[in-house]
Amino acid sequence: MADTSIEWTDATWNPVAGCTVLSPGCTNCYAMRMAARLDAMGMPKYRGLTRKSGKRAVWAGKVRLDRAALGIPASWKKPRRIFVNSMSDLFHDAVPAEFISAVWKTMQTTPQHTYQILTKRPDRMAGITASLPVLPNVWLGTSVESADFLGRIDDLRKVDAAIRFVSFEPLLGSVARAGLSGIQWAIVGGESGPRARPMEEQWVAEIEAACREAGTAFFFKQWGGVRKKSTGRHYRGQTFDEMPRVEIRC
Repeated sequence: MADTSIEWTDATWNPVAGCTVLSPGCTNCYAMRMAARLDAMGMPKYRGLTRKSGKRAVWAGKVRLDRAALGIPASWKKPRRIFVNSMSDLFHDAVPAEFISAVWKTMQTTPQHTYQILTKRPDRMAGITASLPVLPNVWLGTSVESADFLGRIDDLRKVDAAIRFVSFEPLLGSVARAGLSGIQWAIVGGESGPRARPMEEQWVAEIEAACREAGTAFFFKQWGGVRKKSTGRHYRGQTFDEMPRVEIRC
């Protein structure tokens, strides 16, 4: 687990490493570059998880389980928001349901933390979590980069969770038809890094409007770009750091 500069969370925890390029939002994934760097530094966990394609690193389709990492959150006594698997996807087909259950057990026994899980595979998330307890400290979300993948939101609505959220990052096109009923939180962000694709302000405005209509918290993460610090994270002259309201279930 490590502290992070990701604006909507406090720390990352990676009991799984490695992934597969699934859709256009994966093309310039920062985790591929980071995994290649960690491999070059001699970290066994990331060995061979990427391959070279031209001048860049891409996922090799391998997934590595890190059972030793399951005990890490218990050592963190101070409550944190924790992004689960920033270097993978917990619901990747190669991650056994048994291992996902072990991750669930860790989250259940560390209620001081809030866990945020993002997947591009919400259909598998829905199927597996149907047999797992709904934990009040676990938020479940999906990534949607363009209108071609709005169906992921429908799959997410099938998931029973304390908080359901959608990450529109990297936002690569208009998602004006996105319906956010039953979704408590939306994160919006442009792509960053050396090959960043641009994000238009109108696309952001469409998502904010959908949030207001559905009563969904709106979090604007960044404009992105090659130098994301220079483009900043102000939208309409202000920052939007809205967080979902967690209702206590009896």
